[in-house]
Amino acid sequence: MKPQMSSAIILHHIDYGEADRIVTFLTPDHGRLKGFARSARKSRKRFGAALEPFAEVRLHWVARSSGDLITLRDAELVNLRSGLRRDLETLSLASYGCELTEVLFDESGIGVEVFQLLQAFLDHLDSVGYSVEARLLMEIRMLSLSGYVPHLQHCADCFGPLHAGPVGFSAAADGSLCQACDGGRATLKIDRMTLGTFGRILLTSMTNFADFKLSPRSRHEGQLLLDDALRCHLHRPLKSLEFLNRFSPPETD
Repeated sequence: MKPQMSSAIILHHIDYGEADRIVTFLTPDHGRLKGFARSARKSRKRFGAALEPFAEVRLHWVARSSGDLITLRDAELVNLRSGLRRDLETLSLASYGCELTEVLFDESGIGVEVFQLLQAFLDHLDSVGYSVEARLLMEIRMLSLSGYVPHLQHCADCFGPLHAGPVGFSAAADGSLCQACDGGRATLKIDRMTLGTFGRILLTSMTNFADFKLSPRSRHEGQLLLDDALRCHLHRPLKSLEFLNRFSPPETD
């Protein structure tokens, strides 16, 4: 098979046998792939630290004639992102971003934009560290790229305007609901200003995480609506999210 090469972000790995490693990684052109790295835990020359989670690398591989795993030949380390390990909050948020990417998108649904979003998110955490804003921006942008973002600034049923003040919201009903369409279906009450804030976030660059500062209300209500939306579309609980919430529990009023 013809050798291939691509930029990649290491999502996670599993040690296999005495020295091998199975690596899941994200590329801009080939989507999400899984590869077998023979003797990865012994070969410093071919792999070294390049297969550690969150690392950005240049991977060389060949596809197998059968089976899902490709064969990794070697990896060139571009950026280890050692700053992600500055504290448990930052590390757990980075892990969550990688796991959310893996679960929210299948191989056919991953494109360059998803790679660029995860790349920018990890770079921001590597430089600045944990913040509630970084988590919320990543979540709503991942939902947008996956096609699962809820209706925020108009009624999900009649597409009419929303009144000022608290607005009914239910991800199962596709988002915000006006008073006429609610009918008791809303599971949350989200202030109209919060909905406007997150609607405007979706108009910003997917790769910009700098200089966002949300009010305590927007952080709290935004997390509630995004948690609701993600529960509707994830097919399994995320281990990294459980760990993240231990160190960074959702904000309360």
